[in-house]
Amino acid sequence: MVRTALRVVLDAEPDLEVVGEAATGAEAVSVVRAARPDVVLMDVRMPEVDGIRATERILAGTAEPPRILVVTTFENDSYVYDALRAGAAGFLLKRAAVEELVGAVRLVARSDSLLYPEAVRGLAAEHARRPRPAPPWAARLTEREAEVLRLVATGLTNAEIAARLGVGPATAKTHMAAVLSKLGARDRTQAVILAYESGFVGTG
Repeated sequence: MVRTALRVVLDAEPDLEVVGEAATGAEAVSVVRAARPDVVLMDVRMPEVDGIRATERILAGTAEPPRILVVTTFENDSYVYDALRAGAAGFLLKRAAVEELVGAVRLVARSDSLLYPEAVRGLAAEHARRPRPAPPWAARLTEREAEVLRLVATGLTNAEIAARLGVGPATAKTHMAAVLSKLGARDRTQAVILAYESGFVGTG
């Protein structure tokens, strides 16, 4: 029922097309490899193979992996945190309005990350490992790059970061790319997770 509803909503949009469905995590991996979607809406709790392992398999075994958006009932679910650590681009609550769902798909399709700052801070505080000494990558960040990472961790977009720092959007994007490279992060979401887990950004 849920998948049918999602298909109806998304297929009604002129710029979106549903190219496949799956009932289990194992099936999701196969469907992704065959259909090569741009975005995957991934439930975290599924039989046989859960959404976390399916996310890992998709990202590791696909030449050009899709952006994965986790759909969950509770934002503080430990499964959500594990999925973000595995490489999901963000998460969406099942109670989200239709407009939020459609907007989220478009957002991650543009290679942006869908993060709720308060929820991510809460997840990090509850599920992250005990903060360690300063990570090796911290010393490699310039002062401006460190500032950008802290702003990203609050949920700001590149455009918002540019406005906050008084620089152009292209400059903010360049700084963000440098941050991702130095952290060895796949995307903004993983960068934020690393920032919280290492203690580089506080959860308070």
